[in-house]
Amino acid sequence: MAAAEPKPPAGAAAARRLARSCWSAFWDYETPKVIVVRNRRLGVVYRVVQLLILLYFVWYVFIVQKSYQDRETGPESSVITKVKGITSSEHKVWDVEEYVKPPEGGSVFSIITRIEVTPSQAQGTCPESVRVTNATCSSDEDCVAGELDMLGNGVRTGRCVPYYYGASKTCEVSGWCPVEDGASVSQFLGKMAPNFTILIKNSIHYPKFQFSKGNIEMRKDGYLKHCLFDEVSHLYCPIFRLGFIVERAGENFTELARTGGVIGVIINWDCDLDLSASNCNPKYSFRRLDPKHTPASSGYNFRFAKYYKINGSTTRTLIKAYGIRIDVIVHGQAGKFSLIPTIINLATALTSIGVGSFLCDWILLTFMNKNKVYSHKKFDKVCTPQHSPGSWPVTLALVLGQAPPPPCACSTDPGRPQDEGQSQAQAVPPSRPGPTSAPSEQMVDTPDRGAGPGPQASAPPQQDSTLTDPRGLAQL
Repeated sequence: MAAAEPKPPAGAAAARRLARSCWSAFWDYETPKVIVVRNRRLGVVYRVVQLLILLYFVWYVFIVQKSYQDRETGPESSVITKVKGITSSEHKVWDVEEYVKPPEGGSVFSIITRIEVTPSQAQGTCPESVRVTNATCSSDEDCVAGELDMLGNGVRTGRCVPYYYGASKTCEVSGWCPVEDGASVSQFLGKMAPNFTILIKNSIHYPKFQFSKGNIEMRKDGYLKHCLFDEVSHLYCPIFRLGFIVERAGENFTELARTGGVIGVIINWDCDLDLSASNCNPKYSFRRLDPKHTPASSGYNFRFAKYYKINGSTTRTLIKAYGIRIDVIVHGQAGKFSLIPTIINLATALTSIGVGSFLCDWILLTFMNKNKVYSHKKFDKVCTPQHSPGSWPVTLALVLGQAPPPPCACSTDPGRPQDEGQSQAQAVPPSRPGPTSAPSEQMVDTPDRGAGPGPQASAPPQQDSTLTDPRGLAQL
């Protein structure tokens, strides 16, 4: 007696059925079906959504953003600066060569407004600064010889010596002496600094559109020698007073000159090249760039030294400078009409109008779909008729629209018995095919009425064989 073959597990069979159904659904074709739903509230929602989408694209996308233009951002730019003016401190008169660092006239430069000078520093031994950690001492045992503090001013010698002033003591170091805190002298240079003038010469170039322009008016009457910047009357005279820049940045000049800070001069070139070149003008703005409210890093300062020799030994003057650093920043964008972005944005606008249909379909099928009436009308499943290989004349007649299609088992309405669908298909002869357009149905959102036969019911029209098949293709 032969052994019974083992049955495949139920899970494997279900997986195969799922795979077959997915593979079969992959080759299905979906076409839209037009259904007219006469519902005033749904129609208002549909038109309002369409209106909002049109307003968004017309006003914001095309008018505000100018999306019909081809754009280029980040122009090629050059900046040349020049500072003029003199000032004085308690000890001397300062000119441009002394208070502007670096002197090359680039887009970033500093104007010194206060200095702390430590003169006549030479290599030797002296007390360490009290600001250095663990620098204070009471005896030599508190100082380790040869110890090097990275935040200090030299190498410790191992001795505890009196400080420059007061009764305190600090460890002795070998380095540039005296140290900065012990002998520095403060000098304020900001007395005349608000009247310093700064020339900012800027030129830009957009290579995509071959467009170039500068911020200086081309005149030969010595215009730049007697003008100052004004947004209305002297837009192309880029000569700014330092006090004007600090004021427009919202800062107090005296406080800024004592602690130092970074001020940004932003030049924006936003050009619409569909218009004339005279409409492409620079726009200036000013603001402080460094974090002034952070105590640990507030202000701006730097150190430099001047070296010289006395009796053959190298000596230097150490200067800790506080100042106003100016950063000139140039940015902008240019746009010009182009057909490609115009077509892309128009296509996007027309496609986005379909969002209204999607939203209304969701409302219709989610909140208004009583008894699945709309679902049955909207979604139909139609199977392709199966013909024998030798029935090519019938297939040709079907393609030409001359013969009625044979009944299909899967074309019956959902929920209707198969026999009833077939009997109705046999009882009612099909009508002559109409134009090849999307099927359309009208639905009125009114209460249901009796479905029984009445006097209004019309009998199915009689089909004329000569009209249905005038050429007799079905008999080939």
